[in-house]
Amino acid sequence: MINSFFENVGIEEMAFAYPPEVWPSEEIEKKLNPLYQKLNLPLGRLELMTGIKERRFWSCEYAASSASAEAGKKLLKKGVKKDHIDLLIHSSVCRDRLEPATASYIHRLLGLSGKTQILDISNACLGFVNAIILAAGMIESKQIKRAMIVAGENGKPLVEKTIKILNKCNLNRKEIKPYFANLTIGAASVAWSIAHKSLLPKDRPRIGAYACETDTTFNHLCEGDSDGNELIMQTDSEKLLHAGISVAKKTWNKFKKISQWRPDTPSFIVTHQVGKAHTKAIFESLNLDITKNHSTFEFLGNCGSASLPFTYTHACESSPSKLKDPAVLLGIGSGLSSIMLSINP
Repeated sequence: MINSFFENVGIEEMAFAYPPEVWPSEEIEKKLNPLYQKLNLPLGRLELMTGIKERRFWSCEYAASSASAEAGKKLLKKGVKKDHIDLLIHSSVCRDRLEPATASYIHRLLGLSGKTQILDISNACLGFVNAIILAAGMIESKQIKRAMIVAGENGKPLVEKTIKILNKCNLNRKEIKPYFANLTIGAASVAWSIAHKSLLPKDRPRIGAYACETDTTFNHLCEGDSDGNELIMQTDSEKLLHAGISVAKKTWNKFKKISQWRPDTPSFIVTHQVGKAHTKAIFESLNLDITKNHSTFEFLGNCGSASLPFTYTHACESSPSKLKDPAVLLGIGSGLSSIMLSINP
């Protein structure tokens, strides 16, 4: 397969930002008291089923561009030069509006150069990984030397709308299931600078091989849209899990051939941060060692496109030695599409 391995691109710097509001799963259940009483649901159900103890939010009015810019500013403070950024990609599900590109607001907030190309990429929870591959390809082909990729997700409007629906509508236990996944959503932002290897500090991790598999037969299993000024989403979680595992298996088999990696090659592994059931199923189906897993869903929930890069960044900040370890990102987004990407020492 051509163009499936990068030889000259690495991660220059990474940064993330936490939202200020903390919502424990128990607090969400208290807000759902009318529903819980009507259906006689046990408290603690949300954390028990998902493994999510809490998630964080910005206010509903906080723009996606502001969230992404928070992480972007931290990235710049680590020494990435504003005038040396050739491309800025905003890769979130959340956007400020249809036009102009959310990247234009981030560019202004960060005070980037006039030479910087800007664009938005959106592909559900896979957008950031798509952006890495696009930018890395441009670096590899010498169109650019450096790119900043950002994602800022805020699930508070979705969670609040879902709580309203569940409390006001006369739904039974079966009818509430499509809304349950909404209650796992959180918020976070992340920013990476990727650059040509000639510009990287010593011992920075390199972007390696990737593989992709797409099956749009299942694009109806998780659908979200705007409802006036609010957001709403419905998910068939059980069918989505099985469909996602099927796509992930095909991607992993492709990835092993392209990268020549075995299941025991990566020192640590990061999957999309859905919850404990999804994580367990991915590791078991791909025959991977779950002790190599690094996760953030326990305290952040599912943060869309920001989840996967945030979790890798968090792992490296928690233990800087991981920057020298071979790692694999197991990305997946509703639609369905999966990309698996190696990061090499």
